Amino acid sequence: MKETISAAEARRIAIAAQGLAGPRPPCPIGPRHIRRVIDQIGLLQIDSVNIVVRAHYMPLFSRLGPYDQSLLDDLAYREKRLFEGWGHVASLMPVEHYPMLRPRMASGHPGTHLRRLITEGYVDAVLDEIRRRGPLAASGLADPGDRSGPWWGYGKGKATLEWLLSSGRLSASRTSNFERVYDLVERSIPARILNAPPLTGEQAHRQMLRLALRALGVATAADLADYYRLKTTEASRLLQRMVADGEASNVRVTGWKAPAFLQPGARIPRSVEARALLSPFDSLIFNRRRVERLFGFRYRIEIYVPEPQRVFGYYVYPFLLGDRLVARVDLKADRKSRTLLVRGAFVEPGNDPGEVAGELAAELGEVAKWLGLARISAARRGNLGSCLSAALKHPN
Repeated sequence: MKETISAAEARRIAIAAQGLAGPRPPCPIGPRHIRRVIDQIGLLQIDSVNIVVRAHYMPLFSRLGPYDQSLLDDLAYREKRLFEGWGHVASLMPVEHYPMLRPRMASGHPGTHLRRLITEGYVDAVLDEIRRRGPLAASGLADPGDRSGPWWGYGKGKATLEWLLSSGRLSASRTSNFERVYDLVERSIPARILNAPPLTGEQAHRQMLRLALRALGVATAADLADYYRLKTTEASRLLQRMVADGEASNVRVTGWKAPAFLQPGARIPRSVEARALLSPFDSLIFNRRRVERLFGFRYRIEIYVPEPQRVFGYYVYPFLLGDRLVARVDLKADRKSRTLLVRGAFVEPGNDPGEVAGELAAELGEVAKWLGLARISAARRGNLGSCLSAALKHPN
C-alpha cells in the first residue's frame, strides 16, 4: 500500500468499504444479502423519525435496492440474529458483537434519580415484573410513573427500563409502532453469546476499532473512535498497537491534516458506480466532519432548526453519484395520498444539473416504488428543483 493516497482514492476506498461502490444485487433480496451488509458496516443506526422511512431500513435499500422490510424485522426480533444496543448511538448490531458491548454496559453508573429508585426497591420490582409477565413496554408496567415532559421527559418506569437496558440486564425489541419492549437479556441473547469468555475493556475497544476500520476503509483516529463512540485519545493509543501488530497501516491522505489508518493490503478501487440516496443516519455520512473532509460536502440535519431558518429543509437526503455527493433533497412520504414529496432539491457546485436530475429522478422512482407510493411530486424550490421536475415528467 502506498504511504500517501489522494483525496479521490480515499473517497473510493470509503464508498467501497460501506458497500456502495458496485451495482446492486439482482432481486429478490433475501436474508443473506441483509446479513452481508450489516456484517460489512457493523451497525444500523436507529432513529424515531419516520418522515420518509425509519432510519434503520434505508441504508439497506441504499446498498441493495428494493427489499422486504420484514426481513430485517425477522432477523432482529424473531430470529434474534441482531440486537439493539449502544453502538454508535442506539443501533442494531449482529448478536455476535454483544460481548464487545458488555464492558461498556458494566462501566455505567446510575445517576442520582436511579440510585434513589434502586434504594427504594423500584428497580428490582420492575425486573421481577418482567420476569413474571414477560416482555413489557414502559406503558405496560404496573407503576410506570408520570412523564416529566415531551421527548425524553421519562417517567420512572421508562428511566428504569433504559438504565437496565444500558447496563445489560435487559434487552429491547420494537412493536409495529416503534415502541420499545424490554425483556430479560437471558431470554433474548443466545446462551452461547452470554456465556462467551468476557472481554477486557481494551479487548472490546480493539474489536470496535477493527470493525470501524473495516466499515470506513480509510479514517483518522477520531473517525474510528466516533464509529462506536470511543474516546479519541484511547483510540489513538490502541491504533498504534494495532499498527505494530499488523492489524492496521499508517497512511497519509492528501489534504487531510491528521494521519490516517487503513487495513493492510486494502484495495483502492479505480472507480465506483454508486447511485444512492442516503438517510441522514447512514453510516457513510453520520460523522459530519468526516463527510466534509471526504466529499467537501457540509451537511447538517435541520430537524431542530426553526423552519424560517432552515437552509435546505427538515429531513434532507444527500445523493451519492459515482464518488461524489452531488445533490441533496428534502423528502417526505405522504402515505395518505401515496405520494413521495420532494420539498426542495439542490445540486452541489460543479455538477451538471441535467445529468444529476436524471439520475436522481430514477433513484426517487425506485424509492417511491419500494415504499408503496404511487407518485412523486417535486416542488421547484432549490437550484435543482426545475430540472428535477422536468426529469420526473419526462424520464429517460
